[in-house]
Amino acid sequence: MELPLEIRRFKEIREEQGQTQAEFAELLKIKTSTSDIERGRTKLSGVVVTELLKQFGINPLWLFGESNQKILPLHRIDTMPKVITLDSEEQENIVMVNQKAAAGYPHNVQDVEWYRQLPAFDLPLPQYRNATYRGFQIEGDSMLPNFRPEEWVLAKAVPNLSDASDHKVYVVVMYDTVVVKKLHKLNDPSKVKLVSFNTEYQPFEVEVSEIQELWQVNSKLTFNLDASSESGILRELQESMLDLKRQLGEMRKQA
Repeated sequence: MELPLEIRRFKEIREEQGQTQAEFAELLKIKTSTSDIERGRTKLSGVVVTELLKQFGINPLWLFGESNQKILPLHRIDTMPKVITLDSEEQENIVMVNQKAAAGYPHNVQDVEWYRQLPAFDLPLPQYRNATYRGFQIEGDSMLPNFRPEEWVLAKAVPNLSDASDHKVYVVVMYDTVVVKKLHKLNDPSKVKLVSFNTEYQPFEVEVSEIQELWQVNSKLTFNLDASSESGILRELQESMLDLKRQLGEMRKQA
């Protein structure tokens, strides 16, 4: 006898997540495993349907065949800048946020007058056209060796977290602080992990709802060019290779 649609789709979700029946049961707060559900012996409870929605954005109507929309954008947070500045020709310019200004930035993201106190300039290069950019000064040594204290990064506005690329470097503007970190997406879409290049600093997780703005770093301004720059680039390549190895290792575990 053919299993009900919601059961078949439930199993499909588990397999997409790369979880065993026991692992998926733990995620969904089911006591043992999902085997009885997948065999059609146990019906999907409201608790399980709710967890599928909360953790994976699964549309309950899709689950039961009443909608073609599988995913509901529960964690789609608008991370576009709340204020942009224009030059005399009505073109967007690049506001520069130094270390001192960054301390007050989270509390002034919508204050137009506050932005007028910050320096701004226009960079007449094609890659900086038709997009919103902002400059942020690096504070502390958590992103060594790639980014040194007092260097500047130029970053492009990201409309939404779903548009962010995993393992790239971002300026993350939260409600109480501004940080420059690598961003790692998690199985739980309500959270992201922020990682420093400097291994002395431990990664930490933040709620997606805590993020106000997101800026992808694509260039930097440095005033400390010396012989160590080459070794820094080599270390960055080595770090990228280690990241790739870790990802491959995780994929093998899930397979």
